[in-house]
Amino acid sequence: MADLTGKVALITGAARGQGAAEARLFVARGAQVVITDVLETEGKELAESLGDAARFVKHDVSDTDSWNAAVAVAVSTFGKLDVLVNNAAIYTMKPIMETESAELERILKVNLIGAFNGIKAAVPAMQAVGGGSIINISSQSGLEGLMNHAAYGSSKWGLRGLSKVAALELGLSQIRVNSVYPGPIATPMVPYLTTGPGSFPNLPLERTGLPEEVAELVAFLASDASAYITGAEVAIDGGLAAGKFIPRGM
Repeated sequence: MADLTGKVALITGAARGQGAAEARLFVARGAQVVITDVLETEGKELAESLGDAARFVKHDVSDTDSWNAAVAVAVSTFGKLDVLVNNAAIYTMKPIMETESAELERILKVNLIGAFNGIKAAVPAMQAVGGGSIINISSQSGLEGLMNHAAYGSSKWGLRGLSKVAALELGLSQIRVNSVYPGPIATPMVPYLTTGPGSFPNLPLERTGLPEEVAELVAFLASDASAYITGAEVAIDGGLAAGKFIPRGM
């Protein structure tokens, strides 16, 4: 179990889904958390349920002023910032020829530029305490080409590259940067996914993943237990990235 006692984290897109699971686990493991999202009602409800260890900030990750305000809340409320989880994302599934350039730009602004803005906003606060951990949530579509994912996949491949460069540039400040690649995870972003044994038979583990399982990985990368890990790409996908799998009975 990753120990986050004394850590202060900012988690974007944390009003529901993976971000909410991360916020709950972080608090359970001893961290104080700033929950940010554009979903104000859900975000406030989650923060209130977590008590004094959590605060909610309405936050547009594509806006630099909004980022500066969110980081300022972490520092003014909890005294510092140790961890940034760039979890916020928007999703579409369309062929290239049906995707408008404006839609691509909208997704890049949130999924890629949002993380870029977050790194720039968080680094000075982390440098002030001698280091930190940044975890960028990418996707299976950032590891391989997926049909009908031109816009979303482009943003997640970009986040993969950004994570590598940030790890190289920020290591001397003792700031670690790692990226996480969830496969099919049952969240409100993909409501058609079901859960339980046999829910995804085309995977070696034959099931869809849970937000809580992603949260455990993120908590590990946020903790001192991963102190020598930076620039890593970690898939959490039930074996999807391992290669071609032939389901039973075929």
